[in-house]
Amino acid sequence: MSEALEFQISLYPAPILRKPAKPVEAFDEALQATVDAMYALMFESRGVGLAAPQVGLNQRILVLNEKGDPEAPEHNLTLINARIVARGGKKTLHEEGCLSFPGIYGEIERPERCTVEAFDVKGNPIKEEFDGFRSRVIQHEYDHLEGILLVDRLSQADKHRNKADLQEMVDRYRAERA
Repeated sequence: MSEALEFQISLYPAPILRKPAKPVEAFDEALQATVDAMYALMFESRGVGLAAPQVGLNQRILVLNEKGDPEAPEHNLTLINARIVARGGKKTLHEEGCLSFPGIYGEIERPERCTVEAFDVKGNPIKEEFDGFRSRVIQHEYDHLEGILLVDRLSQADKHRNKADLQEMVDRYRAERA
């Protein structure tokens, strides 16, 4: 029996957050352990979604529970090697935050629907259209798989409003590695 994995959230500007993630090749016990640890950290951090680069892994894994509720596992969704193959519906603005950017929020515009092709943790194919908040969470986490960050989607006004906090994150990152 292997020990449970423990991860920490990678905070901006960690370089792993900018790297497009690589496909998962093995659908095995190690993948299941990774997914389980990601859910545990997501819930502990009071998040609704988490992508593998956010825990320092260069893999195309994302997990979500749009309710943010560990007592509602029916809302858990694990997408391995996800690809958004279509986006549609009207574009809507909604405030988004990110576990890799604690305390930073901005109004982000996204299409209300997306169609995803992926695999579940056992390697079974998934093709499904999502809408509403679940679609928004998927698109946000998918951005992480592509190396796109919240700061890239912020309006100029939101960037300006969060400028000091973003700079503090950069300064803290540099100081911890000096």
